[in-house]
Amino acid sequence: MGLLDQLGGSLKGALESVVAAEAPALLTAALAKTNLGSLQGLVDHLQQNGLGAQVNSWLSNGANLAVSPDQIKAALGDEHVQQLAAHFGVPVDAALQFLSQHLPGTVDQASAGGALQERS
Repeated sequence: MGLLDQLGGSLKGALESVVAAEAPALLTAALAKTNLGSLQGLVDHLQQNGLGAQVNSWLSNGANLAVSPDQIKAALGDEHVQQLAAHFGVPVDAALQFLSQHLPGTVDQASAGGALQERS
C-alpha cells in the first residue's frame, strides 16, 4: 500500500468519525423540517410500520439490531424518504444508507430506560 493509499484511508476514517459524531444533530435538524417532526416522530412511525423489533432493540440496553436501507424505505414511505434526502442535500439512496448506519446508534444514545430523551 502506497503513501497516498494510507493517507486516503486515514482521511476516510476521520471523515466517518466526524459524520458519526454529528449524525444525531444532522438527523434532528432534518426531522424538524419534515412531517415526522422529531426523532420521537420517526421512531413512532418506524414502530408502527414494521420495524418495532429493531426500534425496541435501540431503546433497550441490549445490542442494537441492524436495519437495512430497504427496510427504512419500506417503513417510511417515499414521501418521508424524499423529504429527508432533500434536507440532507443528498440522493435518496445516500439518505437511506445514512439512516441505516446511524439511526440505531442515534436512538440508542438518545434513550434512557427505554424512552427517548429529546435533545434541544
